[in-house]
Amino acid sequence: MPLNDERPGSTSSGEEQGSDVDSSSERCDSMTSTSDLDSSRESFTSDCSSKHCTPSSSPPKTLTLDEVMDSARELSNLSFAHEIIVNRNFRMEPDRLPQDSLWKLVRDNVHKAFWDILESELNDDPPEYGQAIRLLEEIREVLLSFLNPGANRMRTQITEVLDMDLIRQQADKDAVDIQGLASYIINTMGKLCAPVRDEDIQKLRESPDNIVTLFREIFRMLDLMKADVVNFTISNLRPVLHRQGVEYERATFQSILDKTPSALKHTTSWIKSALDELSTPNINEQTDGQGKGKRLDPGPFQVLNVAFLRILTWDYDKSPLPETLMTDERRLREIQWQLQQCEAVNEVLLIIYSTVGGAIQGQPSLSDRLKSKISVLLDGMHSKAFNLEEALQSISAQICCELNKSLTERSYPALSPALQATLTGQICSITQKDNPIRTLVEDRVQRFFTDLIWDPKPKIKLEQVPAGLTAIKPELALMGSQFIFLVNYNKSVYGPFYADIIRKLMFSSSPPPANPPQDTAQDSLASN
Repeated sequence: MPLNDERPGSTSSGEEQGSDVDSSSERCDSMTSTSDLDSSRESFTSDCSSKHCTPSSSPPKTLTLDEVMDSARELSNLSFAHEIIVNRNFRMEPDRLPQDSLWKLVRDNVHKAFWDILESELNDDPPEYGQAIRLLEEIREVLLSFLNPGANRMRTQITEVLDMDLIRQQADKDAVDIQGLASYIINTMGKLCAPVRDEDIQKLRESPDNIVTLFREIFRMLDLMKADVVNFTISNLRPVLHRQGVEYERATFQSILDKTPSALKHTTSWIKSALDELSTPNINEQTDGQGKGKRLDPGPFQVLNVAFLRILTWDYDKSPLPETLMTDERRLREIQWQLQQCEAVNEVLLIIYSTVGGAIQGQPSLSDRLKSKISVLLDGMHSKAFNLEEALQSISAQICCELNKSLTERSYPALSPALQATLTGQICSITQKDNPIRTLVEDRVQRFFTDLIWDPKPKIKLEQVPAGLTAIKPELALMGSQFIFLVNYNKSVYGPFYADIIRKLMFSSSPPPANPPQDTAQDSLASN
């Protein structure tokens, strides 16, 4: 942690990299180059057989526990680095255990016992300093850990003031100035902390004379300063990772693959299912000049785009996510949840306006109120405990009240009981998968994302939502930018692995099985 004039500023904030759609597209390597979308079989095969494109792998083998642990550590490092790159808001926070959890109860009791012993010892006559000395030793080590390598003067001062041998000698003679040492520690923390902690340090200086309470607050502040040091390091590391992130993540995953050859099991299955979908009859047939049907094999980029579109509707309960997407699982799930909620909101609004008609047209404030009420009542609809039918019933009741209020204010007749019943029935019917409004909205949302993923400049497409989706245009634009960024960055990192899998599936005489056998250790790593 820098000293005085070197103190770090607060961690940079901002939205995730979802807004960097075009720049991420430009960074993509050969697997995402739009000029290659119609590449011939020969060029694709030759490109991907190069040393740069083809990831190395070895035949399946039985892993030792050490190899599994090494792979797990590399996977953890990969996830951590990826989070720093794609999430501008990423920062470490001090550990906070859940309320009422067993671990929190045990920790709180242990801490209470420590502070009770410290208070008891200091209140003895003469005072005992065993706990206090252990406390000062720990504080000294924490303070020294904050120093830069060149801060020799500060390091010397800390070691001289908190000279543990001298403090023990003073303790033997009951001559330890605990209050003075606490004041020095607080002043030193003030020199080492980030500016955001200045107010807290001032409160420490003004704390009451109870030495036990004071030291407890000192330790709380040291925990915050530790997090600040980590976050300062992350902010310095982020530009380096942005420049070298693709190469680092690819190399790290290759190292995992070397130790665990089946680490692409689910990725292979995912790509194979997209290839099978594109290979079904009539999907890739083209009529030649004589009117005869000519079968066209799907291109590698077409296969990948179809595979990524499947992630928007991925069933996480039935199928594990491809290994190459695991570092973004939380973000992909959140996009899916938000998309499902936006689709439901749009479906309800379409039903309202098609059922009630012109009396509520051209009322933007009413539309905003309806959208807000529906969104609030559908919040968390992805949860297994969420009852969609009950939520839609409640939405229907509130919508009818809001509509009647708006209609009467503008001298229109209120909705009749029969019309309210019809509106409620149609709103509740969107729980049915074959509901025509639901099917329409889902198809048009899928078309929106299809246009995005195929367009070389997707930023333009973000503002061009299909007809009928205007009500959720801002949400679609945000989710679309986030999804396309994740897709393009993922292609940049794992393009060579995808190329190798597709080449083997499309062109080798005996394609690899979708679910190759593996031992328990391999399966454990691939599933976590």
